[in-house]
Amino acid sequence: MSVKKRRREPLSKNVRLILHAVLIFAGSSIVAVAYNLFLLPNQIASGGVSGFATIMNDLTGLEPALILWAMNIPLFIAGLLLLGGWKYGSKTLAGSLFLPFVVYITRELPPAVEDPLLGALFGGIGVGFGLGLVFRANASTGGTDLAAQIIHKYTGASLGACVFVIDGLIVVSSAFVFSIEFALYALIALFVTGKTIDIVQTGVGYAKIALIITKEENAVSTAILNRVDRGVTRLAGYGGYTNDPRPVLMCVVNRNEVTKLKQFVQAADPHAFVIVANATEVLGEGFKKEGSGYN
Repeated sequence: MSVKKRRREPLSKNVRLILHAVLIFAGSSIVAVAYNLFLLPNQIASGGVSGFATIMNDLTGLEPALILWAMNIPLFIAGLLLLGGWKYGSKTLAGSLFLPFVVYITRELPPAVEDPLLGALFGGIGVGFGLGLVFRANASTGGTDLAAQIIHKYTGASLGACVFVIDGLIVVSSAFVFSIEFALYALIALFVTGKTIDIVQTGVGYAKIALIITKEENAVSTAILNRVDRGVTRLAGYGGYTNDPRPVLMCVVNRNEVTKLKQFVQAADPHAFVIVANATEVLGEGFKKEGSGYN
């Protein structure tokens, strides 16, 4: 018999604020270092204000950090005026100012690689990981995210489309300033960044969700409860052709429990129809505890 564990209390407001601050500053630092080590020296302008700074650095010779400050501060002020006052608050301001600061103080770091493909891959991973941490704190580093939200508000275009257009224009511009080859590297970095952000935000899918359609509902439920030691939820289902009741059992297990689950279900009902899919994030008893997140 499994012993029910005590539920962890949610983080206090002060602890949560400290954790958010750590995430913002750590994430912004990682983004800045990845930018100086991988993206800037390999002329990879993978969207965003940092991509614009890469292009302008090549055209004018200005420090990328100064360009970032020059873009982030006006965009943040515009966000305050046009998007609802202090909605973005001190956390976005901190990210908008601290990221260029770290870019400036790490500007003398030697390039980590001189291969643009490696720069795109590892730069995209570094930027995505850092931004993922910042996003976990419900903050942002400002830049084109704010510009996209302003355009979205006053044009009605979807936010995703606005971000895509802005980043796309920066990547296309890099093709004229550098070359088409470097613009393609920038697209790779942009793709890797997005995927890395998703992983940091929601995990890598260690849990699995199983949907089991069976006529031996009681036997299968008992096997899962007693042999796999996981909870089961019964969902009402109906056959699409016959319209007969078809109970569906839902169960979430860890990745290493999938084989055991399938074995016991098959033993209880050899004709059971089993669907196993990734569960990106699971909150609750036996998995990630409530209140263990950063929000």
